Amino acid sequence: MLLASVIVVIVVAVAFDYTNGFHDAANAIATSVATRALSPRVALLMAAVMNLIGAFLGTEVASTVGSGIIEAPQGLPGLAVVLAALIGAIIWNLVTWWFGLPSSSSHALIGGLVGAALASVGTVKWGGVLDKVIIPMVLSPVVGFVLAGIVMIVLLWIFKDSRPARTTRGFRIAQTVSAAAMALGHGLQDAQKTMGVIVLALVVGGFHQGTEVPWWVVLISAGALSLGTYAGGWRIMRTLGRRIIDLDPPRGFAAELTASSVLYTTAFVFAAPISTTQTITSSILGVGATKRLSAVRWTVAGNIAVAWVVTLPAAAFCAAAAYWLLHLIFVH
Repeated sequence: MLLASVIVVIVVAVAFDYTNGFHDAANAIATSVATRALSPRVALLMAAVMNLIGAFLGTEVASTVGSGIIEAPQGLPGLAVVLAALIGAIIWNLVTWWFGLPSSSSHALIGGLVGAALASVGTVKWGGVLDKVIIPMVLSPVVGFVLAGIVMIVLLWIFKDSRPARTTRGFRIAQTVSAAAMALGHGLQDAQKTMGVIVLALVVGGFHQGTEVPWWVVLISAGALSLGTYAGGWRIMRTLGRRIIDLDPPRGFAAELTASSVLYTTAFVFAAPISTTQTITSSILGVGATKRLSAVRWTVAGNIAVAWVVTLPAAAFCAAAAYWLLHLIFVH
C-alpha cells in the first residue's frame, strides 16, 4: 500500500510538471513570438529543449521546496498531504490556464503544500515560507519592472542614432538568444519544484533520506516539463505577447534578458523558488512603461496582479479540500 501510494504521488507530480510546462510555456517565448523573432512552433521546440537542459543545472531550489516549506508526517498521512498539495496546484493551474491568466505554477504548488499541511494540522515552516516565498514574491516583480526599465533606457540611448529597420532586425536575432536564456531559466527554476515534491514523497514514504535528488527524479521532472512546454500554452501566450503591450524586438529582448537574469540569480544565489510568470510579466511592464505609461494596458496588468495575489490562498484552499477527501482513503 505504501509503495503504491508513493507511485501514485510521483505520477501526479509528473502530471503537475506537465501542466506547469504548458501553463508556463508562454513565459519563455511569448515575447519572441509577439515580435515575430521566432515562429510559434520553432519557439516552442526551442523552449522545450532549453527547459530540458535547464532542469539539469542545479537542485538548490528542489531542496527548498522539499524540506523548507512544510514538515509532512511519515507514512500514508504524509503522502496524503503531498498528493493533496499537487492536486490543489493542478486544479488552480487549469483554472488560470482556461481564463488565460499568467498565474504562478510555483506559487500554486507552494500554496498547495501550505494548504494541505494546515488541513492535516501539520507543520508549516513559516520562516521558510516568508524568506523563500513571500519576500521573493514581492521583490522579484519590483526588481523585474525597475531593472527592465533601466535596461530598455540604456538600449534606447545606445541605439539612438542607428537606423530603425537595421536595429529591429538585429534585435530579432538577439531575441533568439534571450528567449533561449529565458527558457533555460524556466527549466532551472520550475523543474526543480517538482523534483523537491517527489523527494518529499520518497522521504515521507520511507524510500529516501536527506534532500539529495536522485538522477531519475531529475530525468522525469525535466522530461515532463519539456513535453508540457512543447504542448504549448496559447491562451496565456496571447495575454503576455499581445494584450499587455504591443512589443517590438528591442523591448522583447530587454524583457527576456532582465527576466532570465533574475531567474538565474534567485536560483543559484538564494535557492528561492520564484515565479517565472511574475518575473517575465513585470519585465514586460517595465519595458512597456519606457515607451509611455499609456502604452501599457493597465487593466490587463491589474487582472494579472489579482491572479498573483489570489494564487497562494486559492491553491491552498483547493489543496485543503483535496486533503479532506483523501483523508478518508489514506488514513481510515
